[in-house]
Amino acid sequence: MIRRGRVLKNVVTALAVIAVGAMGARSAEQGRAEKMFEEDTIKTETGDLKITFIGHATLMFGYQGKVIYVDPVGNPSGTPVDYARMPKADVILITHEHGDHLDPKAVNTLRKEQTKIVLTKACAETVSGGTIMKNGDVQAVLGIKIEAVPAYNVVQKRPGGQPFHPKGSGNGYVLNFDKTRVYVAGDTENTPEMKQLKNIGVAFLPMNLPYTMTPEMVADAAKAFGPRILYPYHYGQTDVNALVNLLKDSKTTEVRVRKLK
Repeated sequence: MIRRGRVLKNVVTALAVIAVGAMGARSAEQGRAEKMFEEDTIKTETGDLKITFIGHATLMFGYQGKVIYVDPVGNPSGTPVDYARMPKADVILITHEHGDHLDPKAVNTLRKEQTKIVLTKACAETVSGGTIMKNGDVQAVLGIKIEAVPAYNVVQKRPGGQPFHPKGSGNGYVLNFDKTRVYVAGDTENTPEMKQLKNIGVAFLPMNLPYTMTPEMVADAAKAFGPRILYPYHYGQTDVNALVNLLKDSKTTEVRVRKLK
């Protein structure tokens, strides 16, 4: 009986070691997946905010143990992303329904039972179980205050005269990590609503014609609302150095260029 007990104990111990090893392997795999991308860390009043630049308009934020994705898509900058190897999402934000921002397969891969999804009415036709936010709405999601900012074209239009992004359809989002306010603009131009934003610590502004802004438009917006750190994103083949030169004398805004074509 003693020998049998020892055997069972050894088996249980071995299984526990295997389980821990498997968890460690998954954690290491996720770590390696994350390290494929550039990262920045922003100090906030209540802990570090880690930003992972996945590509184009796809971002991942890590804050107080929560994982937040914005517009996760499978091929954001021409290189496929294996979301099965990425951390599962606590929150997913989707700015609008265009295919370089909304990818149901990526969303479903990142989603777990408790994942909160924030999206627009048009996106809800494709992704179920989310919370619709309209322009101007404010909600707290897992303790993070989120503000929906209008995202639309003022100048750029399709050949038929319709804007690429009509007013009232798409959102940008301001995420409040305590007092650190992060603005992810979505597809938009330098709208009056954008220019009226206050106390933005970090801003992601899109910069590619004919869909969003020129470097001059981005610089105009930055001078109006003064983000402390500005990341041009969704910039395609636009020359980001043009924006750097336009804001090189700014006393309020630091331009940081990352791989977000």
